[in-house]
Amino acid sequence: MIRIAQLLLVLAAAALWVASRMTWVELRSFDGLGQPKVAALSGATWSTALIPLAVLLLAAAVAALAVRGWPLRLLAVLVAVASAGMAYLAISLWVIRDVAVRASHLVESPVADLLGTQRHYGGAVLTLLAAAGSLVGAVLLMRSAAKVGSDSGRYARKVKSQADEPDAAMSERAIWDALDEGHDPTNGDNKGR
Repeated sequence: MIRIAQLLLVLAAAALWVASRMTWVELRSFDGLGQPKVAALSGATWSTALIPLAVLLLAAAVAALAVRGWPLRLLAVLVAVASAGMAYLAISLWVIRDVAVRASHLVESPVADLLGTQRHYGGAVLTLLAAAGSLVGAVLLMRSAAKVGSDSGRYARKVKSQADEPDAAMSERAIWDALDEGHDPTNGDNKGR
């Protein structure tokens, strides 16, 4: 499950990078001196958080290799929060009534010179898909963390049950000695040897 989650996080990071290169808003302006100008605002300019979120997803994909248990759960929560941020960035392009003021500010053009703006939704859709993919990745990481926790509990129960059996009873020192020698003290066949 962790491998699938990592793949989803890497794909979501790639989608964010592509979305940051796409045009999100196009601004047409005319200052009265020359020809009308058209400025294309990329996703990285319109939503400056896209690249940092992509880097965060790549870091989370790598970190999933190194952490287990509650740190993996914390990582899953962080990825879920990041996916909510991505969804907000994508949806905001649809819900903002007028993008002209923000666009003119970003291209440093007076609002009085504006002729019009046009929204391009391809980057926002890609960002929304990245948000969905990273959310699924976060869920898979959380499930993996729960599974790893149950596996470690099973190992502890096995050691305890073997310690409770009279013929297989080993002292704590004998368990550590067996581990130091490279043997599995929970394996009933070798009796810790």
